[in-house]
Amino acid sequence: MAFELGAAACWGEVLYGMGFTRTLRAVGGVVVAGALLFVGAPSASADYIRDGQWALDAFNPQKVWKESTGKNVTVAVIDSGVNGDHVDLKGNVLPGKSFADGGGTADHESGDDHGTAMAALIAGHGHGPGHADGIMGLAPDAKILPVKRNETFGGDANEVDGAIRYAVDHGAKVINMSFAGPYELTEGEKSAIGYAVKKDVLLVAGSGNDGTGEPLYPAAEPGVLAVGAVAEDGQVLGKSNYGSHIRLIAPGERIYSAGTHPKYRQATGTSDATAYVSAAAALVRSKFPDLTAGQAANRLTKTAISPDGRTGIASPDPKYGYGVIRPYRALSEDIPPGAKNGPLTMPEDSDPPAGAGTDAEGNGTRDGASEVVGGLSPLAVAGMALGVVVVVLGVVIGVVVGQKKRRNGPPPGGPAFGVPMGGVGVPPQQQFGYDQQPGNPGPYPPAPPTHPPGQ
Repeated sequence: MAFELGAAACWGEVLYGMGFTRTLRAVGGVVVAGALLFVGAPSASADYIRDGQWALDAFNPQKVWKESTGKNVTVAVIDSGVNGDHVDLKGNVLPGKSFADGGGTADHESGDDHGTAMAALIAGHGHGPGHADGIMGLAPDAKILPVKRNETFGGDANEVDGAIRYAVDHGAKVINMSFAGPYELTEGEKSAIGYAVKKDVLLVAGSGNDGTGEPLYPAAEPGVLAVGAVAEDGQVLGKSNYGSHIRLIAPGERIYSAGTHPKYRQATGTSDATAYVSAAAALVRSKFPDLTAGQAANRLTKTAISPDGRTGIASPDPKYGYGVIRPYRALSEDIPPGAKNGPLTMPEDSDPPAGAGTDAEGNGTRDGASEVVGGLSPLAVAGMALGVVVVVLGVVIGVVVGQKKRRNGPPPGGPAFGVPMGGVGVPPQQQFGYDQQPGNPGPYPPAPPTHPPGQ
């Protein structure tokens, strides 16, 4: 019965139904802006699986693939293993490694189909004449590096440090982690994430499917791009977890993808949304190979759109982050590279960004003006140093003036007593090229204000 819903329920048709028309009249252009994101050209294929890929059509893939197909980018899928023999994936899956079942490769999974589904959403190439049938991924020329976890999908997020390091050391530029658990990561796993960040690998993880604000891992870990899901109606999926760590959302409702037995499957959740974000990141890293992982993420966040049609959001909202990914815009718009770490919160042991800093929450700043060094910004450090120089110089001048007065001036208590150091009537801060502002304890600008997510 689920398969019969296929194309009849694709998003484009939903948008143009009577319900959508009434909504348009009610709220006007804001909804139109949000709706335009999801209206794609209808598929010409007669294959019900392809016709059911409403999310792919929403991205207008033919325009996207004129910009990038993910070529020369490897995406590691840390999951349950991948069926590399699947007709829609064959040739795009590397051997990889299994950290379960006694080791070996991870490209011949015949049981759990979760990893195969994620791989297909990222790099499926379809099959048949013109590749018009089956599952087409958003980055069909990317390569998949399957890494099978110690635990089957649905377990906690632990025991992935070896998997992450293996992915980094075997050429992955993006790591997809479509799993989540309530347990904070071990020190080994935190170290592995820091290792990936230092090696310029973008880690992408799903926020979880409980519909609560409970932070799940690895998505909530610094250094990871956390992803929520959007439903077919353009709103945040009700079961998508939320929180201050969320950065992006992507389609995650009624998503067709490849499987093992049977050959295809349909699912709902943040796992599928995560795969789409990883695919979009692969597209960006393919077209802009000189961008860092954070700068690639920056392109995705800068071009995202909120469920109510807003763009250019300054601070991530707890429900949807910066909004829904728009791959074509991320590939085609003129966007400054930004700070090395982009919108990502960095692990404590990661390298500081080159030429850019982090704000009070640890997020990469755009201009580096608030880079933190030992808890203080460079401006603060410079200001304190300047203050010390002023004080020392003032003391020296005071001593010299005092000695001169004792030699040549009036006796103590005369007219010169109490004259401001450095000149009559001239505050010392003006003499040395700065002016203190109310509430600012030193000769340096106040730190830029920080805003909580969603404000």
